[in-house]
Amino acid sequence: MRSPRAFLDFERQDRSYLPVEERLEHYHEFAIPLKRKKVVRQGARCMDCGTPYCHQGCPVDNLIPDWNDLVSQNRWREAIEVLHSTNNFPEFTGRVCPAPCEEACTLNLHDAPVTIKTIEYTIIERAWKEGWIRPQIPARRTGREVAIVGSGPAGLACAQQLARAGHKVTVFEKNAKVGGLLRYGIPDFKLSKSAIDRRLSQMQAEGVDFQVNSHVGTDIPARRLVEEHNAVVLAGGCEQPRDLAVPGRELDGIHFAMLFLTQQNRRLGRESLNGADPVTAEGKHVIVIGGGDTGADCVGTANRQGAASVTQLEVLPRPPERPDKLTVWPNWPTRLRTSSSHEEGCERRWAVATTAFSGDDGGLTKLHAVQVDWTAENGVWQMQQIEGSDFELRADLVLLAMGFVSPVRDGLLDSLGVELDARGNVRAEETDYQTSAPGVFTAGDMRRGQSLVVWAIREGRRCARAVDEFLMGSSNLPR
Repeated sequence: MRSPRAFLDFERQDRSYLPVEERLEHYHEFAIPLKRKKVVRQGARCMDCGTPYCHQGCPVDNLIPDWNDLVSQNRWREAIEVLHSTNNFPEFTGRVCPAPCEEACTLNLHDAPVTIKTIEYTIIERAWKEGWIRPQIPARRTGREVAIVGSGPAGLACAQQLARAGHKVTVFEKNAKVGGLLRYGIPDFKLSKSAIDRRLSQMQAEGVDFQVNSHVGTDIPARRLVEEHNAVVLAGGCEQPRDLAVPGRELDGIHFAMLFLTQQNRRLGRESLNGADPVTAEGKHVIVIGGGDTGADCVGTANRQGAASVTQLEVLPRPPERPDKLTVWPNWPTRLRTSSSHEEGCERRWAVATTAFSGDDGGLTKLHAVQVDWTAENGVWQMQQIEGSDFELRADLVLLAMGFVSPVRDGLLDSLGVELDARGNVRAEETDYQTSAPGVFTAGDMRRGQSLVVWAIREGRRCARAVDEFLMGSSNLPR
């Protein structure tokens, strides 16, 4: 490290945001990049720990102290090479990753971790600006052909690695554009779709073929892919949303969060809604059920659409403002997380269970709920309704953002007959990523269940190595 006192001499600084009233007028990214000189100082704050716990926090095993040190010395081109050695898409993680690496940073013991995510973002954006990112075309072709179903972060990472190994790679995407939930599930104000498109251009130059409007298992028989390719990778994600079985669920005005978010992204991408009825928050009293990232994305989108009010309900109790670092560090802690969307206007309520919906003429008008209490019995948390705590909320639009339970089985998975695990995910070990069907692999949320973009990238990279070993007998691809 450049200076052993840098973490004492320089305070933690991070990116700032445009004012709320300004950013609510558009769907563009609104984070204000940190000036390069300040990023250099932030890189110098890294303590270069003998045991870098940030590595433990990072699913893709980023060499964080290494590129922190390079940035602190203004050696940016070397920094992007180190960053790319473990992460195909730092422009995605630098925008939407919750940064478990920062939670694991030693300096987080006193709430001032290195701004790892911002440094990562700055490295990759400078690399694109300077023209340092070029196609990596393999010196030879193997003659092997691989089909990848799904173009989310797992499918894209797997495709890029296999193409660089010399295989002919075709990615099948059911939608009109490539990117999976990166494009259709994450709002533009968090991830500009231009960041996806520039990376796709690089991948196409490397030989990856993208087939859009190609719904494998529906439009294209899954068995045909198996017959026509040397290997098939299933990276279709975990898209079966968790539903809420309460009276009144059938009323008009209750929708899954992903439908709401996808429609807005389609509008901005100038795509049709594929015949679906438009769902909008304009002028409505909106209730978002679910306190995670998807719920926060619904909050930000609803406010931009002009909602009359936005309320977010979470069935779990309100988490503490600060975790007990001595008992949880360097692991991911349970603590209150307030996103930029919450700052834009949202009432948040915890320990609330929805009991029913009601309305007039088939349309939603009210949400009925009750406060709940959580107690541990034999180590298992149990939820109990608090007597007399029932209440009602006006509701014109309810968005169900309670997570996803499994991959969609109809079509692709049923036709291939692959084995599933106890949670309904495609069964495959992390050692070889092979399903029960010969020559068929799986990676990402389809294998491990709903997770983060950074985990999907890790899965895609490791699955690519497993496929390469399967095809060639050995592999030089990094994990």
